This record gives sequence, C-alpha cells and structure tokens, in this order.
Amino acid sequence: MKCVRAEHPRPQMVRPNWTNLNGVWDFTFDFGRTGMERDLQNAKTLDKEIIVPFCPESSLSGIGYTDIIPAVWYHRTFDVTREAMSGRVLLHFEAVDYVCHVWINGQFAGRHEGGFTPFTFDITELVKEGENSVNVYAEDDIRNPLQPRGKQSERYASQGCDYTRVTGIWQTVWLEFVPEVYISSYRCTPDVDNQRIKLEVSLNNICKNGRIFAKASYDGRTVGEKEVPVYGKKAELDVTLDEMHLWQPLAAELYDLELVLKTGEESLDCVTGYFGMRSLILTDNALLINGRPVFQRLVLDQGYYPDGIWTAPDEEALKKDIELSIALGFNGARMHQKVFERRYLYWADKLGYLIWGEYSSWGIDVTDSRVLEKYAIPWLESVERDYNSPALIGWCPLNETWDCDGRRQDDRLIQSIYRITKAADPTRPVIDTSGHYHVETDIFDVHDYEQDVEKFAEHYEEMKQGGAAYVTYPDRQQHHGQPYFVSEYGGLLWNESKEDGWGYGNAPKTVEEFTERYVGLAKVLLDNPHICALCYTQLYDVEQEKNGLYTYGRKAKFDEATMKRLHDAMAAKAAIEW
Repeated sequence: MKCVRAEHPRPQMVRPNWTNLNGVWDFTFDFGRTGMERDLQNAKTLDKEIIVPFCPESSLSGIGYTDIIPAVWYHRTFDVTREAMSGRVLLHFEAVDYVCHVWINGQFAGRHEGGFTPFTFDITELVKEGENSVNVYAEDDIRNPLQPRGKQSERYASQGCDYTRVTGIWQTVWLEFVPEVYISSYRCTPDVDNQRIKLEVSLNNICKNGRIFAKASYDGRTVGEKEVPVYGKKAELDVTLDEMHLWQPLAAELYDLELVLKTGEESLDCVTGYFGMRSLILTDNALLINGRPVFQRLVLDQGYYPDGIWTAPDEEALKKDIELSIALGFNGARMHQKVFERRYLYWADKLGYLIWGEYSSWGIDVTDSRVLEKYAIPWLESVERDYNSPALIGWCPLNETWDCDGRRQDDRLIQSIYRITKAADPTRPVIDTSGHYHVETDIFDVHDYEQDVEKFAEHYEEMKQGGAAYVTYPDRQQHHGQPYFVSEYGGLLWNESKEDGWGYGNAPKTVEEFTERYVGLAKVLLDNPHICALCYTQLYDVEQEKNGLYTYGRKAKFDEATMKRLHDAMAAKAAIEW
C-alpha cells in the first residue's frame, strides 16, 4: 500500500533526507493497560492492522472503534542504510494522544506527554543497518482532570459540543537523517520598520568554528544574505532585505529561506523554509497589521473530518477548508480547541488567512493548581512550533473556563498561563481565556449566542455610542479598555437531514429567515466602531452540532444566490479602516 499523507509534515524546515512512515502498521488495543507486562514492547507482530496517521476511532484507520480506548500499541519495521547511519537518525512524531512510549529494536527510546504537539527521539544508537522495528505505546485517560482533551467526549457517545475521541497516533510519523551537528530549530521575527528579518538559529550540539549562513529569496531572486559565527549552540543574525514585499491579509507574500551550518568552506547542514514580513501592533481599539487596522472577520473552525476525525484525509482537505471560508467573505479563523496540523498553517500562510492559535484546554480542572505543571510544557511546545507563521496573529490558551464542583477558579493559574505565553512570544496578543472569565488579557472577548437581532443589538448599543462595553458575567470580569472581540456568536441551526442535531436558539424555518438573522447579527458587529473582530460559529457542522454554514462533509447548505448574499454581508467591510 502506498504511503498516505505523504507530504512533508514540517514545511518551514525541510531537508531532502527523510522517510515518511505513514501507512499500514500492526496494531492492538490494550484495554487493561497490561501490554508492558505482556512484553508488547518486543512484539514482532500484533493482532490487527491500522493505517497511520489515522486514529483507531476513524474510518480511515481501517478500525473505526469509537468506544473509550485507554491504551493502544503499534508496531512496524523500517530500513536504515549504512549511508544514513553516518550521521544522526531522528524519529519524529507530529502528534500522539496522549502519553507515548517508544522502543526501537526492543530498547527504550523515550517518552512524551501531551497529545497535540510534535516530539523527536534521536535513535542513532538504537538502530542498525538494514531492518529495524519500532513499537509504540499510547495511553489516553480522557477523564483525567489534569489532562486537556478539547472537544473529545468524556461519555460513551458524542453529545452537545463534544465529539468522537482520538487516541494514539493522529499525525505523521517520519524519519530524518541529519549530520552529527545539525540545525535543530530556528525562529524568524519580521522587523518591517527596518526591512529585515531577525533569525535565532539553534543547534543540537556545540559546533567548533561553526558559522550560520542565511539567504532570503523572493520569486527566485536573492534579496538578502548574512553569515555569522555560532556561539555555543546559538546564532543570531539580522538579514536586511533588498526588496520589501509585505504579507497582507488575503494577499500573502512569502520569502524563501535557506539556512546553512558551515565550518570553513564545508557545509555541514542545510534546511529550507519560508517567512512573511508583517507587523502586529495592538492599539486601544484595533489590531494593526502592517500599520493598518484590519477588522477580523473570523469563523470558528474545529478541525474535524467525518472520516479522519482530527486528521484531514489529505492535504487538499486542509487547503479546501480555508478556501471555503474565504469564499464566504471571512478573512480568518479561530483554530478552536485543537492544535491544527502544521500543513494547515502552511496553507494559511500561503493564502493570507488570519488565524488564532488555541489549545485543547477543555477537560482540565482550572481550580487545581497542579494543572499548570501538566499544561504549561505542551502548551509552550505549540507556541514554539508555530511561532514562525505569519498567518498566526494571536494566542488563546484557554476557552470558557468555569468554576468546578463549587470551587472557584484559580485566578493565579489563568494569569500564569497568560504570562508564560507572553514571555514565550512577546510579538503577539494573548487572550487569557476566551469568553466569560478574563483575569489578565490583551484583548477582551465575549461569547454571545443571543438569536434575537434586536436584543443582540441592545447588548452593544451603549458601546457603539462611546459608552461602557457589554460584559457577560459582570460579577466575574470587567472590561478595562482593551480592544473588544465578539469571538463566538451566531451558531444558527440549519439541518435539512433527518438526523438529530442542534444549534443555538430556535431554528429558522426558511432560507429567507436564516439569511435575515445571519445578516442582522453580523451587521450589529460590523457597524460598531468599538469592536475590532468577530467570529461566527461555525464553518461546518461537526457530528450532532448542525450550526455550520456547510455540512460536515463540506457541502454547501444553501443555493448559490443565498451563499452570495452571505458573502456580501460579511465582505461589505473588507476594507474597513478607522
């Protein structure tokens, strides 16, 4: 069987020497979590087969088992050539939910905790020339209050805003062959005012007499070069650009980037990637992109697929969701309660699509201070992973946090997560916890699912006239003058199928009623000069939640004329400037 999801999973840092390990693996369930006692870490075969990178709950995996799965095992073989063993052999997992253990040829390679971010094991000392085996064990305690789950259902069946679970490997597994000393990561920070890109390059080890050479290109032309020495494992360099091409919303301009690690005239390692030149400034009333206010017309995207659940069936599906959104007049999305695949961010970067980065925070008990220890590391891994994306314009680590079992939320916990996010990335605004309970935040956002257009308008009328902002749960939070974002609204139910489903409020009875309500709600927000962004719920249905503008299978719910009216209503203020 040919490899599925064969594209390179890390488009901002590519080397030619890599092997995709997606495809058919041996697989088994471990309902009693007794696999290690049964020596499955040394198993040469297992009783089932699965198609990686699709989770066992998905139909694309070939398994399709949707009850709660406490643990699973995987096994496969791979070949390593003598030439590849001349350097380091790296085994990459883009995401495994939730705690993962890995063995190579029966020897323990490492452990990772966190279900949404990539991790790497250096397996050089564990592999041999020729055939090798890899065994993977993944545990997923979906009901653990210290483990974030996002929108995965804690119950047997999906219900409300919770959907089918995801267990084990759900993104690409791959090998990479690198030199003994290599470029392990880099950060690029655009400096638009000075027409330069600031680079921070990290190595896996000390490189004696090492130097980093950086080359920026645009449309095949070299537009900037710089070479600096490496100090320890780090190098910092500013590359001045001969040509300035700004990355703009829905008008993306990207530069190609090449980084070379050298000693003398010898090139030890080379990676290629890309970057975008754009600035972000937060004012009292707006987010400025390249010095101009941009009204964020966003849509909620939960990153679910009928056949792959969290995993897109192919790369085209990732791109298509962005294109469907843009066609309706949106210029971006909240990547909601999920860390999306890196290839999704690649297409957002390519298409000029604004995105807010979130984490799968539902499921944690925010009254328990132990959450910080479990939460901070994987959350910061996601911030580091996506730092270089020009499309990503803000972070939101938590969503709709609530008191629990009569215990008050821990303000210090929420504030700490906000502050560590700001420390990790001072270049972007951070919303501490979206909707209902702000402690310390750069942007004040609310969730408002009022369906009556007149009542909805009343919420924001005083603010529209220059008065106080509308605050949900005023006993819990106060607006302190931050830019204002209605980050969830709408959610209109439209369900022509015979399946049960739900949306917010009473369902419109006709297409005309739907359109009138949809346009009316949007107009309230678009016409308010003190609101800098909106986010409509949602782009497509997800399982029983039938409030999308498309079906779960991405079919348009309305005829072309109706869709055009929706587009016109949203795009009317595409060029809004204050």
